[in-house]
Amino acid sequence: MFFLLGLLGNSLVIWVVICGARLRSMTDMCLLNLAIADLLLVCSLPFLAYQAKDQWLFGDAMCKIVLGVYHIVFYSGIFFICLMSIDRYLAIVHAVYAMRARTLFFGRIAAAVTWTAGFLASFPELIFIKLKRPTNVNMSFFCYPALTVEDEDLSSSHFWTTFSIFKMNIMGLFVPLFIMVFCYSQIIWKLLDSHSSRKQAIRLVYLVMAVFFCCWVPYNIASFFKGLELLHIYTECKSSQAIRLALQVTEVIAYSHSCLNPILYVFAGEKFRKQLLRLVYRTPCVLCQAIKVYIPQNRVFGSTYSQNTSVDERSTAV
Repeated sequence: MFFLLGLLGNSLVIWVVICGARLRSMTDMCLLNLAIADLLLVCSLPFLAYQAKDQWLFGDAMCKIVLGVYHIVFYSGIFFICLMSIDRYLAIVHAVYAMRARTLFFGRIAAAVTWTAGFLASFPELIFIKLKRPTNVNMSFFCYPALTVEDEDLSSSHFWTTFSIFKMNIMGLFVPLFIMVFCYSQIIWKLLDSHSSRKQAIRLVYLVMAVFFCCWVPYNIASFFKGLELLHIYTECKSSQAIRLALQVTEVIAYSHSCLNPILYVFAGEKFRKQLLRLVYRTPCVLCQAIKVYIPQNRVFGSTYSQNTSVDERSTAV
């Protein structure tokens, strides 16, 4: 279910941004790259789900590719959400300066830096990814970052696993949450201080932060307790079972964020929906032809829409 929703939603965002907006601003670049990161993450989920149910049957090369892409886009997607927060902060709080800084050129630079940061943040997992081959008939193939060292003592062998967990807590939750809280608190203060009423924009800001918090905080808390377990703070069998179950449940919730991003950052905007309808109306596919029957033409080609409007304006109210 998550796979289909994420695949459809993020594919539509990429289609509209490339074919409709044609990359005119920094926000366009942010939305496009966030959708690409989420799409790649969603595409890796069927492989990981099949492995969790049975075993890894896709070979050593696919093991390194799928898990390598997964770890890179895991952090890159979160970092692009931070970049979106900074972009909105500049657009609303520092509007004059933003006219010079929020250009397509700076957007490309910011996107390149963000992808590089996501790549660097995925270490050391990228180095240790391998396919564990069965040593007897009762064992299965398993693809994973082999962060533990079997011939060392237990505390030493768990070092990289614990490091990876706490690194995710810091770079995947605390740093992004700090950036989002700062940027969106300034945005809300600016909107409340302005003369124009923008209640919808403020509600959307709250929604963006609430969804990020609800999706990522439970998984990071469960991972944090897993790290404490590896440090021998939790040693009871019941605690280990509870942590394992919590990780399975909260991981699914965290993955759902990639399906919700298109709705939060793009589909909430009325002008984006108009651009999507415009593309559907002009695309000569069988499904699009069927959809056009139910779309009033004045909704697609309204006078309030300008062809030069970027996704920056139609992404959301903010």
